[in-house]
Amino acid sequence: RPAVIELRCRRDTSGLRGQSLPLHRLPKYRRSRRQGREHDGCDERLGPRGLIDMYAFDYHRPTSLADAKALYATLEDPMYVSGGMTLIPSMKQRLAAPSDLIDLSSLIELQGIAQLNEVQGAACRVGGLTRHNEVAGSALIQQHLPVLGQVAAAIGDNQVRNRGTLGGSIANADPAADLPAALLAMKAVVNTQDRQIPADDFFLDLFETALDAGDIVVSVDFSPPLQAVYEKFRHPASGYAVVGVLVARYADGVRVGVTGAGPCAFRACAMADALNQEFLSQAVDAVDIPDAGFNSDMHASAEYRAHLIKVLTKRAVQTLQS
Repeated sequence: RPAVIELRCRRDTSGLRGQSLPLHRLPKYRRSRRQGREHDGCDERLGPRGLIDMYAFDYHRPTSLADAKALYATLEDPMYVSGGMTLIPSMKQRLAAPSDLIDLSSLIELQGIAQLNEVQGAACRVGGLTRHNEVAGSALIQQHLPVLGQVAAAIGDNQVRNRGTLGGSIANADPAADLPAALLAMKAVVNTQDRQIPADDFFLDLFETALDAGDIVVSVDFSPPLQAVYEKFRHPASGYAVVGVLVARYADGVRVGVTGAGPCAFRACAMADALNQEFLSQAVDAVDIPDAGFNSDMHASAEYRAHLIKVLTKRAVQTLQS
């Protein structure tokens, strides 16, 4: 039997942790793709899990948004891929098995960062294929929306930031991802190829969004706040947010976006109401944060996550006051 090692996965769509994975990349244990596809997991020489390989799929690389949409409609069970930071590891573990992968990385319509005028309703538009490091290093973002650069720079590690995209992150809607809190706090609007979805209506549940089958995140529009800061209690291994809080001040009030605490990102409206009455860190002391429905795992209990929301909100307010 091949040697096995206990690996702590960054995160996958099954939510599993600490699963045993064979060291099948060593030459003595490596098998051909054909063998990997045909293996049914019952070969006792390999153990009950066998040597996992991706299921077979067809690869497509359209050159326009219209081609990508048309292609999606003709295939059996396709999936879009941009950075692939979640999808590819999931496929490697056979947690996802699309019949076809549609690579969006060459679509010019999904790339770039632009400043919009007031008539268009937002100050900054970020393309769905924009890499996290591109957001973090953009001079336009640093000038008009520096807090978004702060959020992008806090995502994972440098390898993830070099490949991961804004559109892919929010479409995946990982409960511990950083960007969803930014969208909710900064009045963002998600633009697909057919419609616009306000961020308040976008994140629905665990890995679930308002995107329909075939929808592509073309871009996201952000409304720059007067002040904003992101505070994050970072998981030391994965870089995900155990809890992350973004506090943004606008002329019409304060907005507080929270990620990591629940099955999906949400706005802490009670905290925002308290800060609208008095923008002081102690203003949130009296706010009750029920932990019913919050995430609870080996990293933090639901009660602790509720506590972190208040702590991080107070830190954000103190930072904005300094």
